[in-house]
Amino acid sequence: MGGKGSTKRLKFTKAAITKLPTPTSGREYHYDAGQPGLACCVTSTGRKTFYVYKSVNGRPERIRLGAFPDLSVENARDLAKTITGDIAMGKDPMAERRRAREVPSLKEAFQVWLDAYAKEHRKSWQADERQFNLYLRRFHARRLNTIRPAEVALWHNEVGQRHGRYQANRVFQLLRTVYRKAKLLLRYAGPNPCEGLRQFREETRDRFLQADELPRFFAALAQEPNMVLQGFFLLALLTGARESNLRTMRWDEVNWDLRQWRIPETKAGVPIVVPLCQPAIEALRKLQEFSIGQWVFPGPDGNHIKRQGPAWARLLKRAGLADLRLHDLRRSLGSWQAIGGSSLSVIGKSLGHTSLSASAIYARLSFDPVRESVEKATAAMLAAGNVVNGAVVVEVTKTGGQDDG
Repeated sequence: MGGKGSTKRLKFTKAAITKLPTPTSGREYHYDAGQPGLACCVTSTGRKTFYVYKSVNGRPERIRLGAFPDLSVENARDLAKTITGDIAMGKDPMAERRRAREVPSLKEAFQVWLDAYAKEHRKSWQADERQFNLYLRRFHARRLNTIRPAEVALWHNEVGQRHGRYQANRVFQLLRTVYRKAKLLLRYAGPNPCEGLRQFREETRDRFLQADELPRFFAALAQEPNMVLQGFFLLALLTGARESNLRTMRWDEVNWDLRQWRIPETKAGVPIVVPLCQPAIEALRKLQEFSIGQWVFPGPDGNHIKRQGPAWARLLKRAGLADLRLHDLRRSLGSWQAIGGSSLSVIGKSLGHTSLSASAIYARLSFDPVRESVEKATAAMLAAGNVVNGAVVVEVTKTGGQDDG
């Protein structure tokens, strides 16, 4: 039946390929009498595969097309015509395939982006890494040039249905960023499957703690057994600071005499100074009594806390509050400042906004009206929450572990 490299010639049809005998050993090549260069290789296992056999740049090349019957005779003949035409035009299909195999996988591209760019320039790189591992796992092993827009669109829709539109958009943006950076960091020249796709529409969020909700919020907060997280939620409201800045707050950043907290680096990459109202100072004093180490909000591993979700969910359940996110505490401070009559420029500076359009205004502001605005707003919230004696805001307890850190 012929050994390795044995050849036969016949007119390729589905019936003819189906009837090709299986060699007892090695493989046999059968060539199409109609299309020059088109061959079908039959192995001793019965596997049948189409190839194009042509001379490329003076050397013989065998270019794999696909396995029969997944690839039909008609499609194999069309592919053979295209490839032989490309070769006649001076192209090297094998070189192009080798370049395609050199394209990194999405996971490899993400790791390069993470190490070469994100860790240096993005404070949220750890969150990016968690998001990548959690939501993009299906694409990890895929080469960048094999992920199609239709697949990304389907995946984006699935994430939106299961985890919400905002989450889906954030991970979509991460994927798009990795592709864009791959062009610079890895000289990736292929398409970005995210380009041209639409994200979910996001409504501007205006949720903040209303006057009739504050009593329930403070009552639920007082019942939180975890001292660290109780203080964390309280300071989130009283300072309006971002969650990431609060988590990494250190004692050496607190100026007790000036009643200020200097955040060395913010989302915008610049330091800001946060005024500390008297209730915030008192809460920090309570935390300091039991603090060990540099972190204001230490976690169980000796580092700062990393997750507050379970405790936050418990607090909302106790308070009977719905649709309130931790970031809404930051918005609550700004909203209560606005209710008290503070200007947008003062509110912006108290929350550390650094937009270019507002920078010139902020630069001319003294710190006194900012502090006055924060103290007025926090006093109004505490009064609305039935918190007695502004200096003793919430009694921070010694009980409770740091299991949520």
